[in-house]
Amino acid sequence: MQLTPATRAPAPVRALVLALAPALLLAGTAGCGTRLPERAFGARPTTAGATGTTAAGGGNPASDTGVTPAEIRVGVITSLTSPVGSEVFGGPRYGAQAFFQALNDHGGLHGRTVKLVTCDDGGSGIGNQDCVHRLVDQSHVFALVSGSVLDYAGAPYVSGKAVPDVGGQPIGTAYDRWPHLYGIYGSSAPRDGHAVGWNGTLYQSTEVFRFFRERLGASSAAVVAYNQADSARYAAQLRAGLEAEGYRVLMQTVDFALPNFQAVAAAVRADGSQLLFDAMDTRGNAALCRSLDEAGVHVTAKVTNVQNWSESVRTDYQASPACRDVLWATSSSLDYEDVGHPAVAAFRAAMDRYFPDRAPLLSAWELEGWAGAQWLADAMDSCGAQLTRACVERFMNRPEPYDAHGLLLPASFVPQPPPSGLTRACLNAARWQDSAQGGHGGWVTQVESMTTTCFDVPQLPYEP
Repeated sequence: MQLTPATRAPAPVRALVLALAPALLLAGTAGCGTRLPERAFGARPTTAGATGTTAAGGGNPASDTGVTPAEIRVGVITSLTSPVGSEVFGGPRYGAQAFFQALNDHGGLHGRTVKLVTCDDGGSGIGNQDCVHRLVDQSHVFALVSGSVLDYAGAPYVSGKAVPDVGGQPIGTAYDRWPHLYGIYGSSAPRDGHAVGWNGTLYQSTEVFRFFRERLGASSAAVVAYNQADSARYAAQLRAGLEAEGYRVLMQTVDFALPNFQAVAAAVRADGSQLLFDAMDTRGNAALCRSLDEAGVHVTAKVTNVQNWSESVRTDYQASPACRDVLWATSSSLDYEDVGHPAVAAFRAAMDRYFPDRAPLLSAWELEGWAGAQWLADAMDSCGAQLTRACVERFMNRPEPYDAHGLLLPASFVPQPPPSGLTRACLNAARWQDSAQGGHGGWVTQVESMTTTCFDVPQLPYEP
């Protein structure tokens, strides 16, 4: 067993033609990240910047691309108008915007404000390349942050220009291949630009399945997928992980255009499956749950992932309250409902202030967008007035794991040999409960601490 396991990126979320296959989130090791000074979120300084340097850029050099004495330009690329809808990828962008607005309102970084330049790539590779060139070549951004894109076709160009890309969602494989790209969950792959992962192989660990086996006593699970290549591949990964943890697995495939979820409900009833996993989008999940409720089929847990950890569950599953009430999600980040944690409280306060209309759409991905922005801000803060990309990358590549002030399971980017044997992996988990928040409904955390909910589990190789 690895005593000090390398932080791993999650099994990537696979883009479907009009849907997303969800990703298992693989956790990292415990540790502490550095922090911006507490005064960075105190009262606005009058004669000093957020870290005590002269305000309005006094004494700051124009030290690198996108950096002036008074401003830092940072880019965010989002597939906001993708074929799968604006809310599928939008969350991280709003979280990052809220973070930097709050930071600027409290003095910025060393007297510099952060100017966020956004670009919507429309969910296409061509659109993504256009956004990359607009931000890198025309806006001359210092760095990218909290990206969430369907097709990161511009990744080779970003890497070739040595532009730090911090805290992006690893929807594809770019963050497991290219240097200068730092996904939100870390990576221990070589990331040398030559191959994804370790010579084309990535690994998934099985802590999610172990958790439900030990927590709920589950021993059987159904996996539902579309008859589409990416969905089927991800379903195969789910099956491999479940079987490695000793589950009996029922595989069900439905037609993407005309899914027969009634037949799935009948099969789940006949099998007696305790858990239900899927490789489908929200539309498919909602329809599946509706069929389960209509047929009176009950499972112990309907398991989803961090992408679907959202307030919109309340309306997405409105027609299937029984299924909704057993909906669980796992992640490598804190529950956005846990406002007792100072970093979560700061996130919620900023979202309430800057994006009050998004209260019904609040999501874990928004929290992770905030965490990605925090990561970049801490990296930039470490450079003082002499802000450079090289300095930021030294922070990103340091051996100490980073946890975004406790928002994330600690992550790092130290290359390691291919995983072997058992590894220590941790997770967070929450369950939607209609009775929560005085009957309004909400996500309720189901673990005492995500940094101590850990298991010694195998890592299974797969080819993306």
